[in-house]
Amino acid sequence: MSKVTWKPGTFLYPIPAVMVSCGTMEKSNIITVAWTGIINTNPAMVYISVRPTRYSYNLIKEQGEFVINLTTKKLVKETDWCGVKTGEKVDKFKEMGLHKEKANFVKCPMIKESPVSVECKVKEIKELGSHSMFIAEVLAINSDEKYIDDKGAFDISKCDLISYANGGYYETGRKLGKFGFSVENKKKRKKY
Repeated sequence: MSKVTWKPGTFLYPIPAVMVSCGTMEKSNIITVAWTGIINTNPAMVYISVRPTRYSYNLIKEQGEFVINLTTKKLVKETDWCGVKTGEKVDKFKEMGLHKEKANFVKCPMIKESPVSVECKVKEIKELGSHSMFIAEVLAINSDEKYIDDKGAFDISKCDLISYANGGYYETGRKLGKFGFSVENKKKRKKY
């Protein structure tokens, strides 16, 4: 089997499909973002990339903060809808029946229905062309208690997170291993 070569493009899939809440509790918006990820451990830092033409762009730029809300199989319609409609014309929380939840460190609301909400403070904005990258420090991670296992860890298998790939939304699969499992003592190694 040989590989087919295409022109350069955005084909590093799958990636998370997240709903980013921004603004304030009174004047808020949700933008769906797939251009997002982790960029540093200490301090914990993430990024989102947003087109300057999007309504949320100025809300994030002016306020300097946002919340990344992970999305689930149950939220796939809301995730897509919030990426297609503009907050300039509609109240996305109201239209999608989503509930605002007060964050601990930022003025932006968290989305109550999201299993995990990550509070972020913008540290730098990089204008890259079609998108601007908001590089942000993670101020807090908020998880719904029902997704915490008996050891106090987040159990990703309980919440049916979704990802985005080549224009489509996909369910996450089952656990295949953990970091370092390939070099574990064979007697201690769990089957996944």
